Amino acid sequence: MRIGMMVDAYKPHVSGITNYVDVNKRHLERAGHEVYVFTFGDLEYRDGEARVIRSPGLPLQNTGFYLSFRYNHEAKRLLQNMDIIHVHHPFLSGRLALRYARPFQIPVIFTNHTRYDLYAQAYLPLMPEELSDSLLKAYMPNFCQAVNLVVSPSAGMKKVLQGLGVTSPIEVVPNGVELDRYYEAQPLLRADFGFGAEDILLIYVGRLGPEKNLVLLLRAFNGVSQAFDHVRLLILGDGPARADMEALASELGLSARVRFEGMVPYDKLPAYLCMCDAFVTASVTEVHPLSVIEAMGAGLPVLGIHSPGVSDTVEDGLTGFLTQEDAAAFAVKMTRLVTESDLRRKMGAAARQASSVFAIERTMQVMLGHYERLAREAEPRHRGLRFRIRTFLERFYQ
Repeated sequence: MRIGMMVDAYKPHVSGITNYVDVNKRHLERAGHEVYVFTFGDLEYRDGEARVIRSPGLPLQNTGFYLSFRYNHEAKRLLQNMDIIHVHHPFLSGRLALRYARPFQIPVIFTNHTRYDLYAQAYLPLMPEELSDSLLKAYMPNFCQAVNLVVSPSAGMKKVLQGLGVTSPIEVVPNGVELDRYYEAQPLLRADFGFGAEDILLIYVGRLGPEKNLVLLLRAFNGVSQAFDHVRLLILGDGPARADMEALASELGLSARVRFEGMVPYDKLPAYLCMCDAFVTASVTEVHPLSVIEAMGAGLPVLGIHSPGVSDTVEDGLTGFLTQEDAAAFAVKMTRLVTESDLRRKMGAAARQASSVFAIERTMQVMLGHYERLAREAEPRHRGLRFRIRTFLERFYQ
């Protein structure tokens, strides 16, 4: 099967969507399928990955995204020879998927990975919330109606889409994780990072952006650290809010207790996680939190906020704790993870066991079943005389 993955940004940009496409592409290729990634970006970029098709675009500052409303001729023709198209962004890539695929009756699947409602509030603060909400309610239902299948990585995100007015059938298929890497990982040496064996080491992994609610995380940690000398926080990742978060940590007197490690090689992440005692995140914008699942695979209990995605992944009181979006409540649960070592280990073991449902081997097979079903349903249309004539004319006049 020839599968086209369409994304607005791909490597070297780092994101949950980039990771999803990379992992699924590799596993689908091992199963004997041809997987192509269609994206925008630097046409000179090379990393050795096969079948990545880039079209030129206008770089949007240092975000890793490029603005364009069309693919180049080669990319367009190749895309129109796919058996299935899986689009991961609804706006630029989504519109191109419909424009290029519908005339050829190629099935289009859309996975909604992002809380666009909350991202709009974080990155467009001058736009009234009612306006951004209205724009999404005007766009998303029509777009979802136009594709062949809508996929949500979590039940919570399915409800969010329905709240935006999407009435199309929505399948819940979790994003898969290569869990074996986390099950088998060996911890790094704490001493190499200035941590002691007796320290309770909390870790956050992810983008350092305003949508991640890092101010609440740091303020809650500040309250806990005032009561316990041996608690530390390791922050992995980078982003536009890093300088502000480092300044806040300094202002709160946490510079010696909070370590900003920046971006680390993805293949080293399991070892970082295994070095720590618990995973913490205050984000409420997650659709399907891969970092949370990875932490669970490494055997860490998780502290998070009740919200779609996180609440779908963490079972409160069993694999971690969930609180309301309140720094004091968050600090109370953090204190329990710091002080109750037996509970922490018990939750970590339960988290590792619960993570198995997100194994890439399982989720890939579920998604592949949808690919194959839609491709079979499209075959009669591909064989029709009217379709073949139209295809010939479109190729002739393009």
